[in-house]
Amino acid sequence: MSEHEPPLPESAEPARVAAQVSSADWEGRARELFGIPSLRPWQRAAVEALLCGPGRVLAVAPTGGGKSLCYQFPATELGGTTVVISPLIALMEDQVRALTARGIAATFLASTLDFAELRAREHALGSGGVRLLYVAPERLASERLVSIIERIRPPLLAVDEAHCISQWGHDFRPEYLRIGETLERLRPPRVIACTATATPAVRAEILERLRLGSGTAVLVHGFARPNLHLAAVEVDGSGRRRTLVASELKTALGTPDRPKGAAIVYAATRRAAEELNRFVSEHGWQSAAYHAGIDPETRADVGARFAARELDVVVATNAFGMGIDRPDIRAVIHAHAPGSIEAYYQEVGRAGRDGEPAKGLLLSSLADIGVRRRLIERGTDGEPADPAQVERQWRLFRELLSYVEAGSCRHDFILRYFGDEQEMLGGCGHCDICLRLGGAADEPGARAVCPGDVEVVRKALSGVARNRGRAGLHAVAEMLIGHGSERLSRMGLDLTSTFGILEGRSKDWTLSLLRRLISAGLVDVTASEYPVPYLTTRGHAVMTGAEPVRVLVPEAARPRPRSRSERSSSPVSASPSSSAPKTAQPVDTDLFDRLRAVRLAIARERGISAFIVATDRTLREMAATRPTTMSALAQLHGMGPSRLAAHGERFLAVLLAEK
Repeated sequence: MSEHEPPLPESAEPARVAAQVSSADWEGRARELFGIPSLRPWQRAAVEALLCGPGRVLAVAPTGGGKSLCYQFPATELGGTTVVISPLIALMEDQVRALTARGIAATFLASTLDFAELRAREHALGSGGVRLLYVAPERLASERLVSIIERIRPPLLAVDEAHCISQWGHDFRPEYLRIGETLERLRPPRVIACTATATPAVRAEILERLRLGSGTAVLVHGFARPNLHLAAVEVDGSGRRRTLVASELKTALGTPDRPKGAAIVYAATRRAAEELNRFVSEHGWQSAAYHAGIDPETRADVGARFAARELDVVVATNAFGMGIDRPDIRAVIHAHAPGSIEAYYQEVGRAGRDGEPAKGLLLSSLADIGVRRRLIERGTDGEPADPAQVERQWRLFRELLSYVEAGSCRHDFILRYFGDEQEMLGGCGHCDICLRLGGAADEPGARAVCPGDVEVVRKALSGVARNRGRAGLHAVAEMLIGHGSERLSRMGLDLTSTFGILEGRSKDWTLSLLRRLISAGLVDVTASEYPVPYLTTRGHAVMTGAEPVRVLVPEAARPRPRSRSERSSSPVSASPSSSAPKTAQPVDTDLFDRLRAVRLAIARERGISAFIVATDRTLREMAATRPTTMSALAQLHGMGPSRLAAHGERFLAVLLAEK
């Protein structure tokens, strides 16, 4: 054995589990060592899977959810030294400090240590007295270190921030790709991968790259944070942005002389962080800027002062937050749109860890799109970024924009995104969308779902149903607005009962509505090369009225101002109502009411929405033109062959009775 190599500890036996401590004692041991009331059910499931089950676990839970306990507690139950791969030195230092304070022997190996200290820690591993060893993933490139880990034969290896291994995730780090081959070499009897942000696709990639196998216990829990009041506001100009930041700080924290907690303000760039910090400081808050352009000592000082409650606000880029464990953060404000939903929820999840109400405000503008594109295309070394990576990051940013534009509960949107549908809230009741759906008067732009919007949503869902898997979203949108084309005729979509039921709407508006129905979980699309929309079970229930509509339709586009020549050539113009009949003949209101009564009766008999039977526009044309034959009835707007065959005779009977 080389004098530089640590001796092999006698106690390092990979198959050894602490069988002497039964699962019945886990609660007491965890309470004694970590000061917690008890293991949460999902934590206990992770511990059981490691100590008694398959020995392979993927734990997905939000920041602050207690993932580290899932490997720290088993490490105290096992013999030998558990190895934890963690990406941030500051995070390793914090965890080692906390474990040591609890009497649990832990250490870390990092480039910040001088040579003598590094060698001393390596030799200390040989005694077998170290329960947890933290190392950064880039150190796995050292054959010396891998050999040391191989010699101590860890009974458990934990991979923290495991989403960094995914090239489809928001925080891909190439050095993580080395972990899979290291695991193949070490073959530890137990492996746990932990992450706060992993969509189903990212989870699948983690399992594949770490070679964990199909028997791995995948535990997804804790994404529901009902104490977080989420909101997103689209702003126009930096002045409005600063006004909302100042207002949110006042609402969340009170006054600077007696703050009720702390806040983090995230900015997209270093310059923006500095400018916003000056603005926040001018409003009296004890604040500091934090970004990668500040020297490491100053950054460490800002983090320490914030943790010690000497600072009320930190204005930072996404470089800040990892390892921050301050429970009284009352607000996380994103002054600019972040790069992905994963990044956003990880950052906003730092608010309200004490379980008390907290705010998460996301501000965005059209200018943010250009800023984000430049940040994505800028390589870390000054060279242009890899095109494939640019495309991945741009896709993630577009998904973030769909969250901003969402028309349904923001919490449920996030739960669906992360595949945590077991915790679906069915509407949290207090995000900005839920408040608008409830018509809260104190929310800017608040409005309840009006009957007209309910009808529009159900019409769109009906159009998706009538599509019957024939076409994609663009064709469905064209069908809904009645935009005839050879393509629609070829697929028979111009003959459906829903052709033109959203006439008067633009195609862009209709596509936006369909996207909101997808984000609300009412419509899904196939995974084929050309995705085709279809109704989900909830979508069908909403369409038929079995469940209420909980979606805000997009705002109507502002009309284009007419030019002077247009105004002079048409001094008087009619209102562009989409429901007005094309005919100039007057509508017999009594006949119209009788036709509506027949429509309602048919709808109830068939268990469908009334607009599927016939639209108001169709009935108005009937009441104005009074057709007396099936062929004349077929000439009316929206009275296609299927509607004519199904309901034509009922309407014709009412019309003939008027003659």
